[in-house]
Amino acid sequence: MTKKKIAIIGSEGQMGKWFSKYFVERGFEVVGYDSEKEIVNKLVTKAKSLVGAILNVDYVILAIPVKRTPETIRLIAKEMKRDSYLIDISSLKSKSVSALSKIPDKINPICIHPMFGPGTKKLKGQNIISIPIRDAKKELVLAKSLFPDATFVSIDASEHDKKIALILGMTHLVNLSLANLLAKEENFTLVEKMAGTTFKAQKMLTAGIMTEAPELLETIISNPEIRRYAEEFWKDIGRMLILIQENKSEEIIKYINSTKERLAKNVNLEDAYKKLLMMVNTIEK
Repeated sequence: MTKKKIAIIGSEGQMGKWFSKYFVERGFEVVGYDSEKEIVNKLVTKAKSLVGAILNVDYVILAIPVKRTPETIRLIAKEMKRDSYLIDISSLKSKSVSALSKIPDKINPICIHPMFGPGTKKLKGQNIISIPIRDAKKELVLAKSLFPDATFVSIDASEHDKKIALILGMTHLVNLSLANLLAKEENFTLVEKMAGTTFKAQKMLTAGIMTEAPELLETIISNPEIRRYAEEFWKDIGRMLILIQENKSEEIIKYINSTKERLAKNVNLEDAYKKLLMMVNTIEK
């Protein structure tokens, strides 16, 4: 039986390496191309050029910076073989979806957003977002065949970018600012000695986010849809600081209770705290 061939463009990036390993283990013939780094995986066939990588493969995955994705789609789509699949995995979709919608009819567009990082060992329980381009059902079936253990969510590009502004944009923006505060702390050793469960968990999250590529962080927080969330967040902080300065304890408690009541409609708060404790205790063993 002939092996399916898949090209990973950006194969030496963090996610590029993950996809290369994943598809090698699934029995694909993997062709790698990276314009910035030497390919070191001996199980990956090294392509000498971008066009050379995509000419005779069944699938092409673009594991490249978001800003380069639309232009790369335009460059390679016309060169790909008939009935092959061009797969975009970028974290922002408005521009890449526009580019995918214009590729030749002979090429099948697949637009997904894997909601996991390069350290992921197993796909079970991991989410992948599918964004329809031409034939939502066909595209979803193909994506599921490539990643059968993942859980899929389908959503259009506009709604994707709005939700991602909250899911990724705000979490990364807040943690980037917190990382800057931690970096300025003169006696960090003392802070760690004094720390309780909440700080330990938050520090792990903040430090983990800071291991991501600066270019990826910049892309995530540059999502145009983040502005309305960030402005509301900034307004809330300002409001709290004023209430604190004016010693309006009742107003602060009212705000806390109102937020807690609304959040509890969607989140089991007691269960969340138990899981937080379990997470910190497991890591510290």
